[in-house]
Order: sequence, then structure tokens, then C-alpha cells
Amino acid sequence: MKKILIAMSGGVDSSVAAHLLKNYDCIGAMMKLYTNDDLPPSINGKTCCSLDDAEDARAVAASMNMPFYTFNFTIPFAETVITRFINAYTRGHTPNPCIDCNRFMKFQNFLHRAIELDCTHIATGHYARVEADSGGRYLLKTGIDITKDQSYVLYSMTQQQLARTLFPLGGITKEEVRRIAAEQGFINAKKRDSQDICFAPDGDYAGFIERYISDISDCRGCNSLHSGAAHEPACRGRLLPLQAASPITPGKFISPTGKILGEHRGIIHYTIGQRKGLGISAPHPLFVLSINAQDNTVTLGKSEALFTGTLQANDINLIPMDKLDAPLRVHAKIRYSHVPQPATVRQTADDTLHIEFDTPVRAITPGQAVVLYDGDVVVGGGTISHA
Repeated sequence: MKKILIAMSGGVDSSVAAHLLKNYDCIGAMMKLYTNDDLPPSINGKTCCSLDDAEDARAVAASMNMPFYTFNFTIPFAETVITRFINAYTRGHTPNPCIDCNRFMKFQNFLHRAIELDCTHIATGHYARVEADSGGRYLLKTGIDITKDQSYVLYSMTQQQLARTLFPLGGITKEEVRRIAAEQGFINAKKRDSQDICFAPDGDYAGFIERYISDISDCRGCNSLHSGAAHEPACRGRLLPLQAASPITPGKFISPTGKILGEHRGIIHYTIGQRKGLGISAPHPLFVLSINAQDNTVTLGKSEALFTGTLQANDINLIPMDKLDAPLRVHAKIRYSHVPQPATVRQTADDTLHIEFDTPVRAITPGQAVVLYDGDVVVGGGTISHA
């Protein structure tokens, strides 16, 4: 019989996922990813991992007589998610930390904990599906509710992870999830969905990075990644190898020809395609075309210059196959909200994909993920290195 460790966040999705699996031998668990006390007062209590979220998850588990635990994953979260997030911005890239959280926390650390507890599977509230093909290879598919599909953030899953993962919500809609939660009397049945990055729920990513860089600059003795003024046990092992010297230092806005247009506030404040908040007067709208961390410049230009027909991706993962032996027709998605576009993908090296779109797409952004689809099957994806 299946023994399942269920990731419960206190939200309605993971609660209903637990309900749908309650006839198995189940354990509920919440991952504590960081300390809310380290966040500014205006944010504290408004994120996941809050006491209210933990109590909501515990109450739902108790209503099903399900054991419930909280796992402290603050150190691996800092090492594998926050560090990568900051380093991407310091390189002039725009990361998606939700992908890293799924990759390293849910389907690596959480799965390892499940194995230690002799569980056969883990389960989450993602809107996606896992199915085996005729040869026994596991496939990742989009959720039935395409408006809530989360397969984009799951493309890095391996065969071993897919074999041990259950997505109970993949075959139902969000509307059905809300209905089930209400019928079961769950206290979070009407709880709003989280739309933000959990550790920066106010959307001020630059402010978050500035606070962390400021904190570690005061702690060079141990070169640690932690928030706070004191050397404490949290210092151990949390190294932040910053890959740019001055991501918060003002620099120059330039045109595509190199003409100086003004001064920017630091490259962490900008992303490809951005128009608002530039503070530059011009006879036509200006957009961020590129970010050069090496010379601390941000290139601005017209909207039409944002359209590009090709991209390269690294740190790739393929799901239905180990390697692409020939060009493959796919639909490629370059950000979470992007509508997948027809394209041809070629694998040009062990860890590199080259993707050519039928029609140029707007604002291909280094650091974001490109995810490839064949119908409802996720072929794989990687991190965009450049357009």
C-alpha cells in the first residue's frame, strides 16, 4: 500500500490534495523555508511559512486524523534558492525562484525526507499530471485546468522523482477544488491563492537583494548568507559567492549605439522588456533591451527591438527521452504567463538547447526558463542563457 508524505502549505490546493489521498497511509508536512522575523515588519506575517499558514495546515490534517510535521529547511533554501536568485540578478538575469524551490526543495529535500520516513510517494497540490508511456517511462503532462496549469515550474523533474510523485489535482479544476474544500469544511476553503515570490511578497525584489547584500557585507568574517546583525549558528555553511561586484551601484543607461541616455539605480532594478520606472525622457517609449553586468550598463531602445527569433538554454532537462537526436517540433514557453509558440528545438551539446521560433517572440529574458511542449506533454526545458 502507498505511504504518502503530503506537502501542505496551509493553502486550499494542498489541503484538497491531502483529502483526495486520505484513504492511503498519509503524513502531512510543511516546509519551513525561512524565518519571518528576518523580513521587514511590513512583510512579516504576509508570506508562506507564517504561523497562520502552519496552523491552517495542521487543522486540515487534524480533521482527517493525519499526522502533521514541520520540517526546518531554512539552510538548504538559503543555499539553493535565495543564493541562486541573488546571483542571477547580479549577472543581469531575471530568475524564477519558484522553479528552483520545486527542483531543490520539494522534489529533492522533501523527497529525501519522505524516503527516510519509509514513504513510497510524495504528493503536492500542483496542477499537473504524471503518466507512464507504453515503455514505462514517466511523462509530465499539463493539468486539465489549463488556466491553473503549473507544469512550467516542474520541467526539471527526473524520472526517479516522477515515479515517486502524485499530483491529485491534475485531473480537476480549481473550481472543483474550492467546492471540495467547502464541502469538507476546511478553514482555508476561501483562502486566496498566493501569486508572489514567497520571500518577497511585496514584489520589491531589488529591496530584498539590497537587504541581503547589506547583511552579508557586515558579516564578511564568515562570508555567510543570513539576515541579522550577529554571528549565530545560522551562519554555518550558507555561503553567497556573489558573481558581480556592484549590482546595486548606479550606472549608465545607453542606447544600442552606445550613446549615454542617463543614469540607472543599479542593474537589480531592471529586467528585459521593462518600460516603467526608467525615469528617462525621450520622444518615443523606451524599453530595457539588455543588461550588461560587466560594465554596469542597461541598454534602452524601441519596442520592436525586443523581438527575437532564437534563444539558447543551458542546465537542461528532458523528460520523454534522454537526448534529442534530431530536431524536434515543439511549442515553447519563455515565461510562466507566456502562451507557448511553435518552434524547432535542437540539442547542440550535452547541456545546451537551441530553439528557433517560427515567428519572433518578445522579450526573451536570460534567467527565465524555456519549457517545451508536445501537445500536453512536457518535453523538457532549461534556463535561457541568451537570445
